[in-house]
Amino acid sequence: MKNLLSVCIIAVAVSEAASGVAFGADASAELAFTAEKRYLNLPVKNGAPMRRMSLVVKKNKIREFEIELADAKPDFWVFLDLEPFRGQKAVLKVDGLAKDSEALKLVEQSDSIKEADDLYREKLRPQFHFTSRRGWLNDPNGLIYHKGEYHLFYQHNPYGVKWGNMHWGHAVSKDLVHWKELPIALYPQRFGDWCFSGSAAMFPAKMIRQPGAEDVPIIAYTSTGRGECIAVMEAGGKTFFEDGTKNPVIKHQGRDPRIFWHQPTNRWVIAVYDEQGKSRGIAFYTSMDMVNWERRSRIEGWFECPEIFELPVEGDKNNTRWVVYAANSEYSLGSFDGKEFKIEPGTGKYKGNFGNCLYAAQTFSSIPAEDGRRIQIGWARVDFPGMPFNQMMTFPVELTLRKTDEGIRLFANPAREIEKLHAKKHAWEDLTIEPRSRLLADAKGDLWHIRAVFEPCEAARAGFDIRGTNLTYDAKKQQLTCKDASAPLRPIDGEIGLEILVDRTSVEVFANGGRVYMPVGVIHPDDKHQLAFFSEGGSAKVKRLEVHELKSAWE
Repeated sequence: MKNLLSVCIIAVAVSEAASGVAFGADASAELAFTAEKRYLNLPVKNGAPMRRMSLVVKKNKIREFEIELADAKPDFWVFLDLEPFRGQKAVLKVDGLAKDSEALKLVEQSDSIKEADDLYREKLRPQFHFTSRRGWLNDPNGLIYHKGEYHLFYQHNPYGVKWGNMHWGHAVSKDLVHWKELPIALYPQRFGDWCFSGSAAMFPAKMIRQPGAEDVPIIAYTSTGRGECIAVMEAGGKTFFEDGTKNPVIKHQGRDPRIFWHQPTNRWVIAVYDEQGKSRGIAFYTSMDMVNWERRSRIEGWFECPEIFELPVEGDKNNTRWVVYAANSEYSLGSFDGKEFKIEPGTGKYKGNFGNCLYAAQTFSSIPAEDGRRIQIGWARVDFPGMPFNQMMTFPVELTLRKTDEGIRLFANPAREIEKLHAKKHAWEDLTIEPRSRLLADAKGDLWHIRAVFEPCEAARAGFDIRGTNLTYDAKKQQLTCKDASAPLRPIDGEIGLEILVDRTSVEVFANGGRVYMPVGVIHPDDKHQLAFFSEGGSAKVKRLEVHELKSAWE
């Protein structure tokens, strides 16, 4: 690994010994133990005073974070991974905790996560959207395909269900549906120097020039205490290391670097959110060695988590556009010469999604050429009250560029792998739905994949009742609405096409072949499990309807 780092000239290394700072004398309670088991289970009480907690090994502060530590019966348990410290003596210290507190008496070692019997079966646990076992998650980070697996890193608070203590969580999947959560991939080097969002790219073996070398993922991320940093994946493919003598590689006012290799100019590029006074934008930097970066250009009017990639139009590799978007998913089309993005003349910004929850989406790097898809995952901002985890990811979608009567636009459709969860199928064709009649009125369940094509005909409104939430098409307004989200939608040859994914806490809608993408977060009522197609103000005609019951991805 040392040879690889020196050859790549790249940085990284959050070592397990981290900062080496000795613990001060301000702690008011501590627990000494020998790390004999995998996990240290910690009790959490929502609303309890926020305490600073530290794990000290060999007089070094290895972990330091804030936690709402329970002093009596906890609301839930979180865990600290002790695997790197097996057999070593350690001290758990808590600032501001009275020495007679019961909190540390509740802490326990175990080879399992406490109360894990209900893991993935909790009342509000999404059944085919990724959620972390415990704690908070937000932005997807470092999405990359490597050695047959999709790697999903993400902003993560392992110690509570609120935003804070930013680490990089890590999960892998072979099919974009069944995810396995791995140990934390990137730890803060010290308290307050958090691991904010970033991205991943593949450093090719041919550039390493070392016998037996393999392609290795690298990441660029924001260290809140230092700047933009580069890291390399360790041999086991689970964590990252950085050379602190090289980082930060970029210092500026901003965050969220998107790194990629630009083949035509043979340079690395970082697109990064950049602030100049009150101006917000995306700055572009280039480098030949990933250490020395030159600022090249900047585009105005973009906020957080930039993304940039090239796509063919209608699959034609001789006719491509570059796509730029940021956290709210508004996007522009244009050209990129390795230094500067230029918006296509006569165009502007377009809305990338019409939902109520999507934020900070990112696409996977290094998808094999034989696959060729541009696959995106975003943060679905949905609160899960009373759960030991919070927030989720959107289901992976494939992005394409297609021609419309308004010009070239970005389309989104669910990744085909959703079909791996298909169970019982129901299908109908050429049915007339009169007002007050409800097709599928007897269907009940929680998880569905729905494909429908219908003609509004005389109906003023038509659509689906999904567990008490209406997905409604208003024929006069030519508008599609679900909960508090709406989108303009014109019929194609008199027809409306819908594809819908229904999970316990969401309804994701793809209309007219992906022209409209509407991810909606909704907590369905406990007593409503129905699915029905309805028509109001006149009859509608269902041309084709498929309803697939879905299995849980966690089974």
